[in-house]
Amino acid sequence: MPRYRPHVAARPSWRCRVCGAAWPCSPAQLALLGEYRENRTGLLIYLATVMHEAGADLADLNGQAAPEGG
Repeated sequence: MPRYRPHVAARPSWRCRVCGAAWPCSPAQLALLGEYRENRTGLLIYLATVMHEAGADLADLNGQAAPEGG
């Protein structure tokens, strides 16, 4: 029986470790919606945090300064 593998981001590229799509891929989006079903504010905070981290990672990959902002 195949084991479930969570669709998580591979840093610093922010591609899904399972399917290779840009993260959050469709399965990751569904998992996040299920996990944060009762806490949409928490989901927004989490996504804002990872967006900030992704911006810094992707800027570093491209030899640019990280985006400013809080």
